[in-house]
Amino acid sequence: MAGKAVVKQPISAFDFEIVEGVSDNLTTVVASSSQSSPWIDPATIKLRHRIGRGLFGDVWLATRHQTTADYDEYHEVAVKMLHPMKEENINVVLDRLGNLFTQCQELKHICWLQGLSVINGKLCIVMKFYEGSVGDKMARAKEGKLSLRDVIRYGTDLARGIMELHSKEILILNLKPYNFLLNENDHAILGDIGIPYLLLGVPLLSSDMSTRLGTPNYMAPEQWQPEVRGPISFETDSWGFGCSIVEMLTGSQPWSGKSVDEIFKSIVKRQEKPHIPGGLPPAVESVIVGCFEYDFRNRPLMGDILHAFLSSQEAAYGDEGWRDPGSRVNLDKLSGSGYSKWLVLKDQLQIGDTVRSRKPPNSCKPENMEVPGGTIVGMERDTERNGFVLVRVHGIHDPLRVHGSTLERVTFGLAAGDWVRLKANGKKHSSVGILHSIDRDGSVAVAFIGLETFWKGNCSELQMAEAYCAGQFVRLKPDIFSPRFEWPRKRGGDWATGRICQVLPNGCLLVNFPGMLVFGDENSSFLADPAEVEIVSFNACPGIVKKYQHLEDFHWAVRPLLIALGLFTAMKLGLFVGKKVRRSKVKTGRNPVIPFEGQQGDAQNASNAAWLPPKVANIIFREGASVTTTSR
Repeated sequence: MAGKAVVKQPISAFDFEIVEGVSDNLTTVVASSSQSSPWIDPATIKLRHRIGRGLFGDVWLATRHQTTADYDEYHEVAVKMLHPMKEENINVVLDRLGNLFTQCQELKHICWLQGLSVINGKLCIVMKFYEGSVGDKMARAKEGKLSLRDVIRYGTDLARGIMELHSKEILILNLKPYNFLLNENDHAILGDIGIPYLLLGVPLLSSDMSTRLGTPNYMAPEQWQPEVRGPISFETDSWGFGCSIVEMLTGSQPWSGKSVDEIFKSIVKRQEKPHIPGGLPPAVESVIVGCFEYDFRNRPLMGDILHAFLSSQEAAYGDEGWRDPGSRVNLDKLSGSGYSKWLVLKDQLQIGDTVRSRKPPNSCKPENMEVPGGTIVGMERDTERNGFVLVRVHGIHDPLRVHGSTLERVTFGLAAGDWVRLKANGKKHSSVGILHSIDRDGSVAVAFIGLETFWKGNCSELQMAEAYCAGQFVRLKPDIFSPRFEWPRKRGGDWATGRICQVLPNGCLLVNFPGMLVFGDENSSFLADPAEVEIVSFNACPGIVKKYQHLEDFHWAVRPLLIALGLFTAMKLGLFVGKKVRRSKVKTGRNPVIPFEGQQGDAQNASNAAWLPPKVANIIFREGASVTTTSR
């Protein structure tokens, strides 16, 4: 276990010794850095008391002593002390911290980083001390809510800060009101500079922390299992931003009162979304609703969010007394396209781009392509982004005027959303994935199962792969003996056939087996690697036996419905027969019983009298009356 750190020499490099057990057993850890002076001598830092406790470390109020030629200075600073980690990982984190320190020096909307140190064997980030945060201000406000004016103002500041970090390829992944610090001018700045992203792939000593990438109440669906449902991206921070804005407006933390497991089931399994207050400016409401798209490709980027908040500042200043009139959860979709407008804006079409019509969502093949391939020769400048464009198509004399939202950019034969395969097969991740972006120079970002972040390379390393979509029947390939994910078998031992119900952003298939009987918390849906499955269809099955087996699989999928219909019909038939039987018994009991000879007695007579009309009964069974029978 790491003890305290002892500085070897007061230089700017990360050279320190970790005490293992007794003081005469020292292990030297050297992390060279090319930066000017990120290192702070731990002897100049005096911890006073802890002012915050987080998932990735504690925050301390401390005093920093700086000596100059003329006088000594003492400053109050905040020290973010990270949780302990294994010794072999310290060099990696120190190197990342050094790069982070350099990249954040010129950013205006990020907390001022003064340097790095190692105190008591723990890595520390020394930063300027700020008096309060947005979370502190909410704690003092009535019902924990902020005014719409403050929310718009703070949201604008934060969007700028997040954009600054995104421009340095840094993800924050831990956006929440208590990480939004307030400076002396009451402007919000980011107090978290991406610690979860910094520790990505670095196991901590606490097993509870090794599986998290943020605070559960603010985590996007892909943050929970980035190597399976990811990867994490810039749009992941959009989800956390949306959660923070909703909390500022409502005074209630998303998923408040739920355990970590309950939050996981709500967000990942049931795909639920936080309550979104109504009555907001339309532009702000649109981006906040878009922040909670399950597929992160449909979420707005931080530039779109900043644009919406800037355009809504006048509306916010004119409505200081805003109150939540209700909720609205309708997603702003482009009419008839099935895509959110935030997805189609990411292509950023230009004159000279090669384009084609977008495929319908959840479709493997393009249908009714108005533009099978063409070149943009003109754009209407009096419209918003992705307005109408002029496309010259081979074989047609005049350019076609179409809306940009119906087109996708094609570069080197590839477009965002295409299924691709790595030519050099990797062992750590799937070889089949989904292309998320391609630059005009051929640089690509691809999502693969098994990777927490995007795979980045060149389009020359990729080739087209077979596409999958919801509704297709799939099963494991015959040569797969140990699949990446659990997969059910038939009674005979063969792999079962399932139906794709959803395709995740990294190509991971969510396969449903509705014919399986499940009990309790058992799953009827399974994950599948697209590189390990094959499509099964009636036309593709050779021979009568294979066709029959596929038909059997298909009927197996609808068998629960047939069973339910059979049970319902049996119950209805049983009720109908029961009513008939009861009615027949009632009618039999009401028929008059005429006594035959040898069937006389007071009980029988009394019984018969009860079922005859009153006057007839009095005549026949009155006392002293003789009953005579005449035959005709």
